[in-house]
Amino acid sequence: MTRICMIPRVSGVGGMVSFQARFSAALERRGIGVCHDLDDRAYDAVLLIGGTRNLVGLVRARRRGVRIVQRLNGINWLHRRRPSSLRYFLRAEYGRWVLGFIRRWLATGIVYQSEFARRWWEDWFGLTRLPSCVVHNGVDLEVYTPSGPHERPSERIRLLVVEGTMGGGYELGLETSLQLAEGLAEKFPLELMVVGRITPDLQAAVQASSRVPVCWAGLVPGEQIPAIDRSAHLFYSSDIHPACPNAVIEALACGLPVVAFDTGALPELVRGEAGRVVPYGADPWKLEPPDVTALTAAAAGILAAPEHFRRGARAQAEQAFGLEEMTDRYLRALLE
Repeated sequence: MTRICMIPRVSGVGGMVSFQARFSAALERRGIGVCHDLDDRAYDAVLLIGGTRNLVGLVRARRRGVRIVQRLNGINWLHRRRPSSLRYFLRAEYGRWVLGFIRRWLATGIVYQSEFARRWWEDWFGLTRLPSCVVHNGVDLEVYTPSGPHERPSERIRLLVVEGTMGGGYELGLETSLQLAEGLAEKFPLELMVVGRITPDLQAAVQASSRVPVCWAGLVPGEQIPAIDRSAHLFYSSDIHPACPNAVIEALACGLPVVAFDTGALPELVRGEAGRVVPYGADPWKLEPPDVTALTAAAAGILAAPEHFRRGARAQAEQAFGLEEMTDRYLRALLE
């Protein structure tokens, strides 16, 4: 039986966890085994999700002629723009070094999560001669679907933001979410729902200053996300320079239109009538304040034709983000 060694084995929340669970399930449905230990030599290829501390194990696999495909998203950079502890700074820099070392010396192929991620790595770490491709993340379109249980309010607009963590340099996204919500509240009865890990202090500070109702959902199990997406009217992607945010793809698949700034991979994901992507209006690499006025106008345009954009969101997901197509492309990179 064909087996893929997928490392590291991750747990908790976040894009890596979602990807590993979905891809593992897709492989097992095809009769392809999955392991998570480089010392278990009964595997045909290695899929490295980012990096690993087990560089010795990678060297041994490479010497045995095993194909090692490194999956790369974005590059840790906020710690160079915002104050952080020395421990966090050094850990982030070490993580960057490990990823770059593997890419340069140990990988035999690379899968970038987006064209943006490819350009980012090549700009910052140089070109490689390795075979590479771009594969956007995918979702099970039978699970993430517009049809199913939901509690979308009829008397007000629900603006949804989903992030794994809002803090540690990502506060700007939350600030912009509030500005967007307050701008829309001048035209629509509105509430902001925030899904993700937020410290009590940050939550209290936002609650004290916000002029719109805020619903703090906290971290939720992944299986609840489809119902949450279906229960909103509009999704705002708050991250700056995301490589390929799962939350955006999940929202689109559930028929939830997306509004965002044109940073990272968002212009690649939100196309056609799936939502609107607007110019940031400043330098996002310097964390300068964005043009929230343009963002608000785009969001209002979506809310003026909700069914049109809901259909467009689902159509974009069906065309570009199916899990089976994603699995096919990873298997070509790993085994062909």
